[in-house]
Amino acid sequence: MPTDNRQTSMQYDDNLTAKLPSFVTHLECAFTGERHEADQVHNLSRAGKPLLVRYDLAGVRKALSKDKVAARPPDLWRYRELLPVRRPEDIVSLGEFVTPIVRMPRLAAKLGGDEILVKDEGRLPTGSFKARGLVMAVSMAKALGIKHMAMPTNGNAGAALAAYATRAGIKTTIFCPEDTPEVNVSEIALQGATVYRVNGLIDDCGKIVGEGKAKVGWFDTSTLKEPYRIEGKKTMGLELAEQLGWQVPDVIFYPTGGGTGLIGMWKAFAELEAIGFIGKKRPRMIAVQASGCAPMVKAFEAGEEHAPRWENAHTIASGIRVPQAIGDFLILRAVRESGGFAIAVPDDTITAALDEMAREEGLLLCPEGAATYAAYKQSLADGRVKRTDQVVLFNCASGLKYPLPPVHRTLDRHKPIDFAKL
Repeated sequence: MPTDNRQTSMQYDDNLTAKLPSFVTHLECAFTGERHEADQVHNLSRAGKPLLVRYDLAGVRKALSKDKVAARPPDLWRYRELLPVRRPEDIVSLGEFVTPIVRMPRLAAKLGGDEILVKDEGRLPTGSFKARGLVMAVSMAKALGIKHMAMPTNGNAGAALAAYATRAGIKTTIFCPEDTPEVNVSEIALQGATVYRVNGLIDDCGKIVGEGKAKVGWFDTSTLKEPYRIEGKKTMGLELAEQLGWQVPDVIFYPTGGGTGLIGMWKAFAELEAIGFIGKKRPRMIAVQASGCAPMVKAFEAGEEHAPRWENAHTIASGIRVPQAIGDFLILRAVRESGGFAIAVPDDTITAALDEMAREEGLLLCPEGAATYAAYKQSLADGRVKRTDQVVLFNCASGLKYPLPPVHRTLDRHKPIDFAKL
């Protein structure tokens, strides 16, 4: 790495400014396969299902090599040939660097398992993996001339949309459940959005967004109701494979609400195989939900392709409190095609997992990330995951964004101190 600050700055801008070929060919309905034109504003397909971005992968294979990727600055834009933003001037960035994989050797030894790896997405801008999806959605909104974006959120997605849209000069209106943590609501407002608390859950907020789209014409940025958040989230899979030497782990535990990241990673692995970067091996994809909101688990166990709305959804892991996901069939297909499963863990187990990870390894997970560790332990116990499996857990946000247990211990400096008891 160069030591001159100016050279370093220029190098780290390369991915954002380089003129590179674009390989997007079209968009495709994830349910029917119907083709939709690229470079136009789209929400759902004509069949009312999510749209997937398709690329000329043969062209990507000729244009991109592992060495080229390795030579680029370490941010998600290093994969530009596999991303939808055609022109560098449309990129809206806050510095989306590659997130680290952190090994958990003490817990692995304690459980008698192989490597436990945590991909810590809390290091991203706005403190969560929502930055990946929203940086792509906002960059494409800028490219397509969208002026006003709206979304429902449980917190972190709204913060990411507010930050990136403000940077792009796009107006945002955001709706969140009334019990959304104050830190999330405050950061959304501070970063330039108009935010409202709603007496309902995230899908109730989504209905308001849909009504507003019809009445005032804002762009509906709800999960999977625009095509590009998947493309941002798939960079988790691209990064993970590269970080593991263009290999994939045996098992991925992923906190699943709307499921964009799980769907995106499954897409990423297929594209990486098509361009010759990885082989046919795939990780088993495990969709992790909370017992108080587990529509995917119920549908998986029933052998269904769609998941009815989960009534009276509740969990401390608010990011996965999604009663109904429009991409349910894509989540379930990825899980089944990979030989994985869907699993639910109760809130008390999530809390215990968060505490154990922090005290044993010094890594502060968010509740949704802690759910993946709880699910891993449960899967080891019931035999669905082997102790010899290399496992990746996704921590989707910084634990500092969530309420932490209070500490009441004090010390009076004016009185004698019994240091032996400290």
